[in-house]
Amino acid sequence: MANEIKDIDDHSGIETTGHSWDGIKELNNPLPRWWLYIWYGTIVWAVVYMVLMPAIPALPGMGTNTTGLRNHSDRDLVAVAVADLKEARVAQSETLLEASLEEIETDRGLQQFALAMGESLFGDNCATCHGAGGRGAAGYPILADDVWLWDGTLDGIEYTLRHGIRHDDDLDTRFSLMPSFGRDNLLSTDQIDDLTDYVLLVSGQEHDPVAAGRVAELYQQQCASCHAVDGTGDRNQGAPNLTDQEWLFGGSRDDIYNTIYNARNSHMPAWQDRLDDASIKALAVYVHTLGGGE
Repeated sequence: MANEIKDIDDHSGIETTGHSWDGIKELNNPLPRWWLYIWYGTIVWAVVYMVLMPAIPALPGMGTNTTGLRNHSDRDLVAVAVADLKEARVAQSETLLEASLEEIETDRGLQQFALAMGESLFGDNCATCHGAGGRGAAGYPILADDVWLWDGTLDGIEYTLRHGIRHDDDLDTRFSLMPSFGRDNLLSTDQIDDLTDYVLLVSGQEHDPVAAGRVAELYQQQCASCHAVDGTGDRNQGAPNLTDQEWLFGGSRDDIYNTIYNARNSHMPAWQDRLDDASIKALAVYVHTLGGGE
């Protein structure tokens, strides 16, 4: 076999790779030693890291990912951080438990702690229904205004949080029940039509005065015991005020008709079995300061 003839660059005296572009030849220079050392170092570092740290994900047939000799786990670190945070808050939580709701609101430091804690809890547990910042939604009360179906005081809000509304598993839950006048055939559709006009009347909306007049007595018989003679409601029963423009399920003719026909009896869970006492107090303070607390 004939020996290969090496192509040596005349100018530099260095062997070429044999590649040529438009007369320009590529020299076969060795890689810089500093680059090689870094490259070898990264290989060594990768092997050491793979041995010490979690590196290989769970593959078919493997129960879990590799954990490495150090058994490092970000989840464990998070759990430790959460435990440390809870421990750091123990003193403040105990102070929160010992203080009355009124004392919490007058102690600036304690109030700020309760508000921060309450805001976090609200986002995790309440915002799904009541909206971010308590802005409410159809069927879910706005907590940032001054309209309350039940009690809007600090104690009243705490009670509602603890026992819920129409919560089947709590004997102390807030409870009221609106009859479904149409679905249960308690009233005729004509009577419900006229009652709709009556509600439009007391709420200051466009209505048929003749129809509203026909059921003035019927309203007193069927509705006034909860919504009051003048339609201003009764918070002891959670009966809404019909004279304002605040509507939980809508204030149009169709909405009002459907409410009378089918009734509206929404539900709120009792939180005393899900949250500790300090959390409930913090939530009560937060809700009370949203804008509508009494």
